[in-house]
Amino acid sequence: MAKESVDRETELEAGRMPFLQHLAELRDRVRNAAIAFVLAFLVCWYFSKEILAWLEKPLLDIWNQHCDVAEQVTCLGHGLVKAGTSWGPPKLIYTGLTQPFCVDMSVGMWAGIFVASPMIFYQLWQFIAPGLYKKERRIGVTFAVVSAIFFVCGALFCFYFALPKLYDFLLSYNSRTLLSLPNLQEYLDLTRDMMLAFGAIFELPLLIYFLAMIGVVTHRSLWKFSRWFIVLAFIIGAVLTPGPDVVSQFMMATPMIVLYNISILFAWRVTVKRERKQKEMEQS
Repeated sequence: MAKESVDRETELEAGRMPFLQHLAELRDRVRNAAIAFVLAFLVCWYFSKEILAWLEKPLLDIWNQHCDVAEQVTCLGHGLVKAGTSWGPPKLIYTGLTQPFCVDMSVGMWAGIFVASPMIFYQLWQFIAPGLYKKERRIGVTFAVVSAIFFVCGALFCFYFALPKLYDFLLSYNSRTLLSLPNLQEYLDLTRDMMLAFGAIFELPLLIYFLAMIGVVTHRSLWKFSRWFIVLAFIIGAVLTPGPDVVSQFMMATPMIVLYNISILFAWRVTVKRERKQKEMEQS
């Protein structure tokens, strides 16, 4: 045990560097991350029209279901509806002359952050890693990769399942005499915020796994709290989703509850291994 402790201290000592060298290392990492972001932003800005068209799809798909026969060509051939109930061709509006340009910039920036995120996280990890043990470095890399995968899964779940339900509800007030005129900037902000919220929600298993690793929670405490978490999940869903749309709240709360229960299995595995190791150390 003493030899293992010495080896671990040797690992840390090898990664230590003077303060000025730390500053130089930080400067290089920030520079590399900034270069990656700028390049990604320029590429995404160039394709901002295509990205925005993809982001508009949930709204336009719902709208196109309410075009009448006379407007089938304009409405891209989506379904027939009763005569006199058509909303007309789908459209987004802007209220300022510079708004479309700002939206293109915003799309390029957020998409650029997403595209450049692997390099950004890599640079952050390269700055932190020298001060960690080898085992912690391996775990950190796994956390970074899995975290990105979970976040993307959450955003895609939102885009393909939650957003269509949300916009179906918000557009349900449309009629022949009452017609919404969605603002381009507001639509982009709402879509972005919802996808970010769902992406963050899907990080729950990793958060609980990390808390279990450092001993803050165990599978026993998580299971006892599970009944209260169901209530908490619906409260969070109500806060993070706009308006009184019960469907979108339910679609946010349900994955949270499922992920929480999956996280209990992760915590059980971590807790059992830690308790077994502690028992072996006490017996030796």
